[in-house]
Amino acid sequence: MGGGGSNPGPVSCGSWIRRPENVNLALIGKSRRPDSSPSTFEIFSFDPKTTSLSSSPLTEFAFEECDGDLFSVAVHPSGDEIVCSTTQGGCKLFELCGQELNVKLLIKELPPLKDVGPQSCLTFSVDGSKLATGGVNGHLRILEWPSLRPILDEPSAHKSVRDMDFSLDSEFLASTSNDGSARVWKSDDGVPVTTLTRSADEKIELCRFSKDGTKPFLFCTVQKGEKAVTAVWDISNWKRIGYKRLLRKPASVMSISRDGKYLALGSKDGDVCVAEVKKMEVSHMSKRLHLGTSIKALEFCPSERVVLTSSVEWGAVVTKLNVPADWKEWQIYLLLVSLFVASAIVFYIFYENSDSFWQFPLGRDQPARPRFDSFVGDSQSADDPFGPVDM
Repeated sequence: MGGGGSNPGPVSCGSWIRRPENVNLALIGKSRRPDSSPSTFEIFSFDPKTTSLSSSPLTEFAFEECDGDLFSVAVHPSGDEIVCSTTQGGCKLFELCGQELNVKLLIKELPPLKDVGPQSCLTFSVDGSKLATGGVNGHLRILEWPSLRPILDEPSAHKSVRDMDFSLDSEFLASTSNDGSARVWKSDDGVPVTTLTRSADEKIELCRFSKDGTKPFLFCTVQKGEKAVTAVWDISNWKRIGYKRLLRKPASVMSISRDGKYLALGSKDGDVCVAEVKKMEVSHMSKRLHLGTSIKALEFCPSERVVLTSSVEWGAVVTKLNVPADWKEWQIYLLLVSLFVASAIVFYIFYENSDSFWQFPLGRDQPARPRFDSFVGDSQSADDPFGPVDM
């Protein structure tokens, strides 16, 4: 396990920002402090070599006292826009401008979400065409982005929205409630699809769709008494197909990597476990990462096997995962070139040690096998067995 980039303070939320120039930034939201310092969110640069955040923010924004505390945040897949919810001031929209590490925040109007109250969940669809908001009061909304046209506006979707996630193709939105129920909606028109089945003593708490493009699954944490499991639903028929005990304790937050290979769970007492989705086996465990404190935010870095976690007491922490390294693009190209060279060498050896290229037996009147260097000479010479071919 590797760790670093600690950012102490009363952190309320955190998220990665994938910039167009392939730079990863980290957004850290902080609540008001006892010394009357305002609630802020700050953006830090990330160094993949040291697995750490910069010691000081690149830019920051301080909220007005009337806004209350920063409550939740969502970053658009483009990395250019940020939507956040506050405890008293509704939702706000920020545009992130600039290149590389020279970035600035511009605040913009977000009229449909100006006075909606605190939103426990904010999330963009994978393709960036929709924004979903889930209120503490149970009000669920799906808005078209960036037009903000309402697709779904359901005041009584849940008792109180606990968690939400869009499917990989952005067709479905799953939402869970503090009362243990979970529902699925069509994101194009807001029509309810199903309510996930559960027994009377089960509570469905967190949800994430598979993101690898091959397995149409919905993962949910399910609490049954003292037993905590990660259950799996097949989204082709919405039937539960099994469960695994991964974290083996109640989870406070759930996340899935952008490529869908890994699923992460953060516990209510500071542990983090990461499982390989293909095998549904734990690949990494960080014990007491946020000792004794519920992990509030947990998110995979867009391009590195690194997670960003935060808690109110211990602030933000960046942790390198102890999982097998992925193939880099240059390594794939090098392998392809090596295979090509090896094939050429095998071809040459095969040709030099055969009676003819096609392994046909030589008749008495046939000429002797031509030398290999005749192929790289004049292509129209009489010794060349291959004449011009009309392809």
